[in-house]
Amino acid sequence: MPSLSHLLEELFRTLPFFWKPLLLTFELTIASVIVGTIIGLFIALLKVSKVPGGSLIANCYIAIIRGTPLIVQIFVLYFGFYKVIDLGQFWSATLALAIHSGAYIAEIFRGAIQSIDKGQREAGLSLGMNAAQTMRRIILPQALKRSVPPLGNQFILSLKESSLAAFIAMDELFSLARRLSAETFDEMTYFLIVALYYFVIVLIFTILVNKLERRMAKGDI
Repeated sequence: MPSLSHLLEELFRTLPFFWKPLLLTFELTIASVIVGTIIGLFIALLKVSKVPGGSLIANCYIAIIRGTPLIVQIFVLYFGFYKVIDLGQFWSATLALAIHSGAYIAEIFRGAIQSIDKGQREAGLSLGMNAAQTMRRIILPQALKRSVPPLGNQFILSLKESSLAAFIAMDELFSLARRLSAETFDEMTYFLIVALYYFVIVLIFTILVNKLERRMAKGDI
């Protein structure tokens, strides 16, 4: 176990090396969250819609994605499709994370949509709106508001799961920690340092999500 003084010394010494991987981790997380939210919303709407076969397609997608490990999905996109289309490390990891989180986000949105009182749907229809307009103008705004807390948790999970991109040699935080550990044979020091980076990022993200929740809660008063 490294001493505290040694840990702090290495933390500040390696700070310039971790800066670029830190930015890459942010870019990977943000891109995957945006794409995953779009996928999740589409799948949720497909699941609650009356489109023939829509619910079956959505259920199959959710079952397959939730039933297979994320690392396998990353490998399939990176190694399995390169002969057809070379997605590269960044987009292979981004799409794998997005597709993976999209299955969970879809269930979050689906639960929020179905939690809205049916009377509001009937009210929208009675005002002359069709089903799509009622969903867009009345149901979705309320459902998105109710989805904020679980979505925040899912986004934090996506941030931590981005570390799996290291296994396709993507130079993010965990990958750099592994490389420095291999070069110095001081594994514990660098894994503790990268754990600290993730902890600080998650803490910042949690504070932002909590602030957003409080701000949206004020609108209910």
